[in-house]
Amino acid sequence: MKEQKQLSRRKLLGIAGMGWMFDAMDVGLLSFIIAALAIDWQLRPDQMAWIGSVNSIGMAVGALVFGLMADRIGRKNVFIITLLLFSVGSGLSALAWALPIFLVLRFLIGMGLGGELPVASTLVSESVKPHERGRIVVLLESFWAGGWLLAALIAYFIIPSFGWQTALVISALPAFYALYLRWNLPDSKAFKAVQSKDKETVWKKMAKVWQGKYTKRTAMLWILWFSVVFSYYGMFLWLPSVMTFKGFDLIKSFQYVLIMTLAQLPGYFSAAWLIEKKGRKFVLIVYLSGTALSAYFFGNAETASALLAFGMLLSFFNLGAWGALYAYTPEQYPTSIRGTGSGMAASFGRIGGILGPLLVGYLIAEKVEIGTIFTIFCFSIIVGILAVAFLGTETKQTEMEE
Repeated sequence: MKEQKQLSRRKLLGIAGMGWMFDAMDVGLLSFIIAALAIDWQLRPDQMAWIGSVNSIGMAVGALVFGLMADRIGRKNVFIITLLLFSVGSGLSALAWALPIFLVLRFLIGMGLGGELPVASTLVSESVKPHERGRIVVLLESFWAGGWLLAALIAYFIIPSFGWQTALVISALPAFYALYLRWNLPDSKAFKAVQSKDKETVWKKMAKVWQGKYTKRTAMLWILWFSVVFSYYGMFLWLPSVMTFKGFDLIKSFQYVLIMTLAQLPGYFSAAWLIEKKGRKFVLIVYLSGTALSAYFFGNAETASALLAFGMLLSFFNLGAWGALYAYTPEQYPTSIRGTGSGMAASFGRIGGILGPLLVGYLIAEKVEIGTIFTIFCFSIIVGILAVAFLGTETKQTEMEE
């Protein structure tokens, strides 16, 4: 019986993680594709910025809409819908012939991606025991590093020789296999238990997130999500382009980003180990502090060795913090509003994902130094640290509210 439960947990983690990996591969590829499109379509920095921001607009809409739907029709059903939307949009974007149609498709892809991530973490967190919940959700998030590594490999070996269109087709095809695997995935027992008794409207659920004891939790999450997403998408979507601005050619910049991406895996695994030992708040504060320092020194680095070292530290700390964020978020709410609360927090955070890439594009167009831009992201992360420190409550190994 114990072995069967272990197998079931591994199956859930594998199926959820595979979709997560393909989502990450798409976001990772987008950062490389932006750099390639700048050459192919002769884009200005502000036009490049809109590609990343439109993706985040879609993610904001998707996180809100599908988060609400997850509390209505179930986590599994939303899990399938979002991956289907993402897969189809990603495949079709390979056919885009101009920036406007590419932006429309990026919005649809963003909706699928934005809806899937908080719902996936909610489903997994509801399906495992309290003593291992944080570790398992961080391990789920570690599939993101695998997706980024695949994206970096595809970008390095495929884009220079076969073009960005081929890269997009390659990223879309495996996602359909993940869709097939999800079809027979059971929904969480926690959701099934409250589904028949839940009579609250969508509006009541949204209002409840900001009532009573959830007010402080929601305020903390919204500040944290905004600061993390704003800095992540501002920095990482521009990473290959920043390397070219620093004087490296396109292929060399892809190679360096591939090496930096490798540091994401130990970041996740160390966070997964610490989160049940030291707690969610400890991991978030330590890893976000490391992210802020790494961002400052990366932005101001001039030599190849310094860029590589601080880029690796940036990947290590930032992605470890992301793992803790996804573990921490669903633990703030009861089952009846867990999808709603997680989706609303992620949706608000995606506003930061809209503004971050735009800010970089417009500041670069105004000839602002890269070091100054990354210092802005450093301060953004500090705001998130303060929110966790003063508003957050520890949820390590506690039972989730029903």
